[in-house]
Amino acid sequence: MDAAERRIVKFTAGSHGLVHTYELSIPILLTVWVGEFSTTAAALGVVVTLGYGLFGVGALPGGVLVDRFGSKPLILACLAGMAGSFLLVSVAPTLPVLAAAIAIWGLTASVYHPAGLSLLSKSIDRRGTALGYHGIGGNLGIALGPLATALLLLAFDWRLVTAALAFPAVVVAAYGVTVDVDAALSSGEVDEAGSADDSSGGTKGEVSLSSIATDTRVLIAGGFLVVFAFVTFSGLYYRTFLTFLPDLLGDVLGGLVDVQLVDPSSPYADQFDVGRYLYVAVLTVGVFGQYLGGRIADRVPPERGLVAVMGVLSALALLFVPATGGVATFLAVSLALGVALFTVQPLSQATVAAYSPSEARGLSFGYTYVGIFGIGALGSTLAGTVLTRAGPRELFVVLAGIAALGALSATAVARFATRRD
Repeated sequence: MDAAERRIVKFTAGSHGLVHTYELSIPILLTVWVGEFSTTAAALGVVVTLGYGLFGVGALPGGVLVDRFGSKPLILACLAGMAGSFLLVSVAPTLPVLAAAIAIWGLTASVYHPAGLSLLSKSIDRRGTALGYHGIGGNLGIALGPLATALLLLAFDWRLVTAALAFPAVVVAAYGVTVDVDAALSSGEVDEAGSADDSSGGTKGEVSLSSIATDTRVLIAGGFLVVFAFVTFSGLYYRTFLTFLPDLLGDVLGGLVDVQLVDPSSPYADQFDVGRYLYVAVLTVGVFGQYLGGRIADRVPPERGLVAVMGVLSALALLFVPATGGVATFLAVSLALGVALFTVQPLSQATVAAYSPSEARGLSFGYTYVGIFGIGALGSTLAGTVLTRAGPRELFVVLAGIAALGALSATAVARFATRRD
């Protein structure tokens, strides 16, 4: 990558990390908000569902806006909106104001994935490697963001913490203003007229309901429905696996080892559950998976890489419960799942880019993240239902089945869909 491409990767990776930092700092803050606003977990659940729901369903209109206005303006708007929403959280006097602030976060954050991924897929020659670094930024936000929030809350008032969380978005936005998208696009994709996309990250002019319908028909005609089926299965696996993973890890480790980090009688004892630290480790090793997935995507057709990785995820799911018999095997399988789970992401994103036309790239990623975050959100309900009615063994059998269906749909992409790049 040249200097212009590296600046785009840094900008998008930093933005990606912040999106997930804010996303996963909210559950940490819930424990404070219950008392602060004299409310119930149920009421706060509605507030969070509103924000997360907008984060998922907003990806589709976000993709449309990307195709209309370009990626860079949308990413800057996303960063500004997230910073503003957390500043509003920090001064929220009532629960309705807090709900409005979380809704603003969800709405503004929803445009990031179609904007960031569209920009990377259009402007970087080594697309897979760029998507891998982009995923590493996201994983660092997923793993370290909530940890930093929790540690800050031990020393500072939650209002000061949420105000401070707005500052990194301002810094990344300031850096983004200086990023020259034109310099990378001039050596990247060229439109049919033979000229590079403009400095806004690649637009195609006026976007209307008619053009959206036309682009959607073009995507479907090229077999994008098969790609959509795959990303939906990958989203279901992701959410089903991660939703109750901290509790599952804690339960297993509790039966294998006896680790007392603090006095059991301390009011902070529950905050030092060793299972939570293993959960952070599983998310952190995903950094290696992101890098691996990006490298694979640059060497083989990404859809073929997905067939292999989904097969690995299916096998690891079947091995999880038998591995709980010993500490070493349990840690090995848990960490391997973390690596494999996040290896999927750059491969999946590279596949979406390969099977969608440049002029509808934002729309294609919009549909993609409706599948991953929208339909994929049903994985939380699926996991809870299986754990309630059966148990962990049955849950991981279900996960193995989802991964197998993902492998089959990736195979179908390779056989029946039409590459566009």
